[in-house]
Amino acid sequence: MRFYVRKRRTTPAVIIVALIDVLIVLLIFLMVTTTFKQQQYMVKLAASSQAQKSGAGENPPLEVNVAADGKYSVGKEPKTIVEIKSELSARVKINPDLVLAINADEKAPWGQVVKIRDAAAEVKIKTLIAYTTKQAPKP
Repeated sequence: MRFYVRKRRTTPAVIIVALIDVLIVLLIFLMVTTTFKQQQYMVKLAASSQAQKSGAGENPPLEVNVAADGKYSVGKEPKTIVEIKSELSARVKINPDLVLAINADEKAPWGQVVKIRDAAAEVKIKTLIAYTTKQAPKP
């Protein structure tokens, strides 16, 4: 009979220092990416020295205003998006060359401007001025 002497195996070891380094890198990566998702950029439209007053051409544009809180108005009358669509379609029937100007506040939600552009596309407005600028203050 032969007896084998079993050698003791060393237990596997995990190098904790390397594991901590990897976890710190992952933590930093997650912190940076979640910070970018929550950050909102403030965009302030620039004033232009070449800004033209509305109605300077032969066919004055219909102006739709978007306030900072996202509410619409045509002229001074507050309107909903449904009312604006119906008014645009009525005015296009009268004047097929209707020009639409969107005056959006600096802090207006961009989604509200897109809704106006979609409404203009539905009623087939050919000319759309998607932005207007204000006259730059003179130094």
